[in-house]
Amino acid sequence: MADDILNLMPVRSGHFILESGYHANVWFNLDSLFVSPRGIAPFVTALSQRLGGYKPTAVCGPQHGGAFLAQAVAAELQLNFYYTLAQGGSRAHGLFAARYELPAGLKKQASNERFAIVDDVISAGSSVRATHKEMTDAGGEVVAVGSLVLLGTKASDYFATLGIPIEALAQRDFETWTPDRCLLCLRGEPLEDPRYS
Repeated sequence: MADDILNLMPVRSGHFILESGYHANVWFNLDSLFVSPRGIAPFVTALSQRLGGYKPTAVCGPQHGGAFLAQAVAAELQLNFYYTLAQGGSRAHGLFAARYELPAGLKKQASNERFAIVDDVISAGSSVRATHKEMTDAGGEVVAVGSLVLLGTKASDYFATLGIPIEALAQRDFETWTPDRCLLCLRGEPLEDPRYS
């Protein structure tokens, strides 16, 4: 199943800045991942089965891709669905500076939920970290994080310190650098923002 998932995600090579602020030399193109609900359905079912064991009452995903997957998982498990929206427009400076917020009308209801946070692909984990903060600030409890693909160990290391498990259908090594230690920057390779290239 891991190979099947990775085959759905074309990979580009280059010099990219991630939402977390880290730099990387590969980028997964996820634009077409949810075009065919039938094609992604086996993966939704497999991830739902893994997350269901944590007894969440709701699933939340960061907009866009994470929210699509979170809604599908919530439907599979017959749970409530929430989503968070990126705040601040352009990327904030610094590592893990991104902010995601619940729509105002969902905050009160979120205080009574046990959440599984879901994203399509997690690398450093910027959007799921920010979504976790929003859920707990709203009074909710996060019981698990789920993803189709987990890249590297930054996110799993972070959530392990919080005692929150991550479930992923596939894992892959993934090298990232802080801007001041980026090997590609040192070689003078131009930096791309993959959202606009």
